[in-house]
Amino acid sequence: MTTFQRARSAEQRAVRRRAILETAAAMLTEMPVADVSLNELSRRVGLAKSNVLNYFESREAVLLELSSTELTAWVEDLAAALAGVAPTAPVDERAERLVSAVVSTLAARPVLCDLISAQASVLERNISTETALAFKRAAAIAFERMIAVVVGALPELGAEGSGRFIAAASMLAGAIWTHSHPVPAVVAAYEADLSLGTIRMEFEPALRDNLWLLLRGALPRLTQ
Repeated sequence: MTTFQRARSAEQRAVRRRAILETAAAMLTEMPVADVSLNELSRRVGLAKSNVLNYFESREAVLLELSSTELTAWVEDLAAALAGVAPTAPVDERAERLVSAVVSTLAARPVLCDLISAQASVLERNISTETALAFKRAAAIAFERMIAVVVGALPELGAEGSGRFIAAASMLAGAIWTHSHPVPAVVAAYEADLSLGTIRMEFEPALRDNLWLLLRGALPRLTQ
C-alpha cells in the first residue's frame, strides 16, 4: 500500500488517478468485478475513500475508465493479430483467422472480459451523465477502429456487417465469460457430478463456436 501526500498540481492528480486505476486492475486479477469494493480499493491505494471520490465519482466510474483503457489496448492486440492476413486468401481462411484472433486476444485479457460481462448490469448503474458520455465516446472511437480492423481482414462484410459482427461478438464474449467462470458452489457441483460436464462452458471453445455461427450466416451470401 502506498500513502500519498495531498495532490497540489495537475501532474500529482494525474499520478493519483493512475495509481487508482492500476490498483483496480491489480485487484481484478485476484477477484471478479462484483468483489471489488471502494473500501478495499481505497485501502490498497493508500487514500481515504473520500479522497478516491475526489478523483472518480464512484467505484463504477473507476472500473469504466479502466474498461476504456483495456478496450483500446485490446483493439490494438486484434489489429496486430490480423496484420498478416492476405487479402487474396480464400474467404473461409480469412474468416477463420478473424475468429481465432478475436478469441485468442480476448482470452489473453481476462480483466477486459470480466469488465465487459458487468458493463450494462453493474458498471453503468451508478454514474453521472458526464461519466457516461466519456465512456461511450471512448467506446465509439474503439468501435470505429474495430470496424476498420475487421474490414481489413474480411472486406466482404463491409462496414455495416463488421459493425454488427463486433456488437454481437462483444455481447457473446461477456455472456460466455460469466457462464464459463461460475461461483465456487457451481464449480463444486460440476466436480461432484461429472455428468454435468455436458453443460459446463469453457470460454474459448464456446466463444469460437458462437462467432463462427455469426459468420456462417453471412459467408454463404459473401461467396455467392
